[in-house]
Amino acid sequence: MTSGAGVGGMFTAEAAGVVLVSACRTAGFDPAGAELLRLGSNAVYRLAGTPVIVRIARDPGSLPDMTRAVRVARWLESEGFAATRVVADLEQPLVVDGRVVTFWVSAQDAVVYADLRELGDLLRRLHWLEEPGSLALPYYDPFQEVWDTLRALGDVPGDDVAFLNERAERIQKEYGRLDWVLDFGMIHGDANVGNAIRDRDGRPLLIDLDGFSLGQREWDLVLTSLYYERFGWHTRTEYESFVYHYGFDLMNWPGYPVLADLRELKMTLWIGHQVTTSEKAAEEFARRVHALRTDGSRKDWQAF
Repeated sequence: MTSGAGVGGMFTAEAAGVVLVSACRTAGFDPAGAELLRLGSNAVYRLAGTPVIVRIARDPGSLPDMTRAVRVARWLESEGFAATRVVADLEQPLVVDGRVVTFWVSAQDAVVYADLRELGDLLRRLHWLEEPGSLALPYYDPFQEVWDTLRALGDVPGDDVAFLNERAERIQKEYGRLDWVLDFGMIHGDANVGNAIRDRDGRPLLIDLDGFSLGQREWDLVLTSLYYERFGWHTRTEYESFVYHYGFDLMNWPGYPVLADLRELKMTLWIGHQVTTSEKAAEEFARRVHALRTDGSRKDWQAF
């Protein structure tokens, strides 16, 4: 294909739509009437007339991650764990015009999020599982992504890049001195209430399995703590229900501020890659960098 939708073109809704049509035809689905649910790290579509979600990865190098996500989903299903399911009897991922595409069973016709109580239960159960060696999960290395992302920030003012580099170096030094308290093992990698939805029967499910890896369990708790403590996206009651159902309050651990700083940095860098394609992203990136520079409030940070 020479549509501009592939790795040489911008990852826009129009470009992703071209990939969607080709991928659906290859997999035997009808793309007519598909609804774009989200355009971020993935373009996520719900197909019309069939309970299927299609995910098209922004990163053309994501084939290993998505292949692993499919394996993880099939293993979780064999364990009876409440997580999103891949479409059966379909060899995937597909690579279409340089983009990695996967097909998932749609939990229901509209996105209904689980609550923090249920997220805490899901993570506690997940952390009880012992993953088989056949999954070949990688070790979670947050700084590999940080440095790769910083090197690729070509459309961001140089003084902002220098500031973010200095901040990353400071956080990496502090990170190296952390005294972890929870067990090392399998983690979701991006656990937050946005990745826990309800199915048609009201049962909570974990979704977005791309980041499954081996790491410290604190990583699966930090976003919920950060969203409550710094962003104000959760109420105190909601947060306390999460803590009660998981069984540990990350904010009582001295290393929490370091993980929170690192997560904020990663969230800001992710937005930085979209400044040339989205005016909203450019405004949000400037807002976040200013808050980091001045240690200002994060209460006005917008969810992406």
